[in-house]
Parts: sequence; C-alpha cells; structure tokens
Amino acid sequence: VQEEGLSPPPSRDRGTMPQPVPVKKGTCYLFYCPQQRALAERIAAARSDSVTLGEIQWRTFADGFPNLFIEGAAEIRNCHVVFLASFSDPREIFEQLAVIMALPRMFIASFTLVLPFFPTGTAERIDSEGEVPTAVTLARILSNVPFTRGGPTGLMVFDIHALQERFYFGDGVLPLFQSGIPLLKQELASLPDAADVAIAYPDEGAWKRFHGFFQDFPEIICTKVRDGDRRIVKLKEGIPLGKHVVIVDDLVQSGGTLIECQKVLAAHGAQHVSAYVTHGVFPRQSFKRFQPEGVGADLPEYMHSHAPLPPPLPPL
Repeated sequence: VQEEGLSPPPSRDRGTMPQPVPVKKGTCYLFYCPQQRALAERIAAARSDSVTLGEIQWRTFADGFPNLFIEGAAEIRNCHVVFLASFSDPREIFEQLAVIMALPRMFIASFTLVLPFFPTGTAERIDSEGEVPTAVTLARILSNVPFTRGGPTGLMVFDIHALQERFYFGDGVLPLFQSGIPLLKQELASLPDAADVAIAYPDEGAWKRFHGFFQDFPEIICTKVRDGDRRIVKLKEGIPLGKHVVIVDDLVQSGGTLIECQKVLAAHGAQHVSAYVTHGVFPRQSFKRFQPEGVGADLPEYMHSHAPLPPPLPPL
C-alpha cells in the first residue's frame, strides 16, 4: 500500500471513520504536445514552485499511426493536470486527442485542456444545405472527454471566432473563453503616441466581437462591399485622420483583408497603421506579404506582422 502512495488502512477502533486519500493541493503537472514545448517550458520556469512538466513519448508505429506513452502515470494520481494542445495542423490532432482522452482516466484530481487556437471556429454556421459546420464537430468531440474525480474537463480557448460557439459544447466540458486583448492594451498604453491611438475593425463581425474591450478608444469600422465578383474594403464610420490606427481581429489567414484595410485607412489620413491578431495562422507562408521582400514589398515600413502572444498560465 505504501509503495502505491495510498493512505494506510484505517484503524478498526470503534468510532474511527475511514479517511479519503488527500488531494495534493498546489501540485500541477503540465503536459504538452511537441509544438508547444517552448511555451510549456516557459510556463514551468515561471511557476517552478507549483508546476511540474510532464513528459510524453510521441512515437509512431511502422504504419505511421501513433505509438504514445505518458510517463509518470502513477505520480500524477490525485494531482491537477493540464494539457497544452495545438490543433493548428489537422495531421497532428488525432494523436493529441488520444492523450486528451487518456489523461483524465489516470485517477487525477482535475483536468484542464488549454487549446489557444480553436481552428474550426470560422466554420460555425451553414449558409446552404450540405455545408458541414466543423466547429460543431470539434466541439462535440471535446465534449466527450472523460470526467475526472473532480468533475468535467475545463477547456480554455483564446479569442474564439464567435462567442456563441460556447453553446456548441455539451455538458461534458466546461469551456472558458479567454482573450489576448488585455495584453494588447498593456502594450498600447506603453506606446509614445498612446494618446493618438484609435482602434479599427476590418468588418462588423470584428467590431461585435471586440468593441467592448476598447470603449475608451476612438473606434473605426471598415466594411466589405461587393463590386461584381470582388469584395472591396471601405470605411464605414470613424475618423482615422492623424491617428495611429491599430487594426484588431481574432485571426489572420492570407492577410489580404489587413492589407486592404491599411490602404483605406492611409487614404483617409492615418498617421500610422498597425495590426493585432491573436492567432497568426498564415497558411502557405502568407506572412511574407508583410515583409519588404515579399509580395507586399510596397507596403509602408511601419506595417508589421506580430506573432501571437503566448497565453498566461491558466488558473487551476
């Protein structure tokens, strides 16, 4: 019994009640996928007194299917466990799901899944019969993560594309939607021209999603209108003249919308234009459009691309 780390049998004296195994409060094991190793190591270094890095052997069989092994399965019993995931590449989701489904069954006290980017968030609705809303599919999968001794899994996502996606999840998971915007506001406050900053949104959807964070800033809203087969970005409301305009959105793919917004804002007198997105997806290396030697070589030097900000340590 002592080798297994369990409490000794209770005394048989009359009136003595058996005592439950105590949870090791403050002990957290942080597991991670290979893509999140650097971030996991930074979190563990910042909280070395309460966070221990867990290790997983990410191997494959000869046929290419995952051959996984979670080290220290006995040590994590009665502990809080966090898994730092990355679903940015569809080819790497299945092996992570296998680990996500296995960890809660290891007699742990609680399980928190940190998924900074919910990749199917933009496929959240159906405009015509036959379309598949894959945001619902992924939400259903994650809603079936096994319970732990402490209850349902906590799911932390940063700046999901649409807040109503919380209703896609079932009762088997507790979604917690966080945002990187408070970190952006800290950076804006430190700028030398902080008094001249205005916030711009590339479309009405971004305004609905984020305008509540920026009630103390002048706001500018752009919109997309159809011109035949093209969609043109135009200024809907707000005054960019003389301002350092910061375009805010949840994610960027090709970067085309950001570039068109920059052109519109500059044409209306913006002094500087910056852009913030929580998730820089940039498929097919589209970030090169923001580099002088790339396709967007004619862009002003003051337009930069920033990597996504790392999430803070999740509350446990």
